[in-house]
Amino acid sequence: MRNNNTNNVPGIPDDRFVRGAVPMTKEEVRTVTISKLRPEKGSVVWDIGAGTGSLSVEAARLAREGRVYAVERLPQGVELIEANRQRFQLDNIEVVAGTAPGALAGLPDPDRVIVGGSGGELSAIMETVKGRLTPGGVVVINCVTVETLARAMECLRELGFQSIEGVGLTVTRLVAAGNYHRFDGGNPVFILSGKKE
Repeated sequence: MRNNNTNNVPGIPDDRFVRGAVPMTKEEVRTVTISKLRPEKGSVVWDIGAGTGSLSVEAARLAREGRVYAVERLPQGVELIEANRQRFQLDNIEVVAGTAPGALAGLPDPDRVIVGGSGGELSAIMETVKGRLTPGGVVVINCVTVETLARAMECLRELGFQSIEGVGLTVTRLVAAGNYHRFDGGNPVFILSGKKE
């Protein structure tokens, strides 16, 4: 039986979230993303391209005295983030409907930033992030395409981020197949992180 206690650890089971057609970051990827982000209890977090809000929820549970701004351009994503905010009873998540980097203009400067989707505006988003991120702040970029990975790495280097790290994840789960179990592989994700000194 699967443990559904979500009170103290990252990696909330996927089936606890309200789902839709918008892609959702899977629990194993969320766990590593949050470990690289290292939000503190008072952190201000931007979750750019928040999708269903699964990473926003994970971050908000750790930054209980801070605030998470879940930025999403797709209307169905905005609805899902709000539904998940309500499901997990998190009043420290604010849903921001709009396209980054423009939608970031009125937000308070962040201590932590997640870039899960960029809508083709990664370079402009990263320039804004570098200018607004507080000293010692961390940015984490989840890359599902080779092109995004290459551009994200360039941005981190060109903008002078320090302590750049990268980790690739391919999650393979066991699924029942009659009396047997087979491997079900997920899409690879590369997680980059950098720190503003």
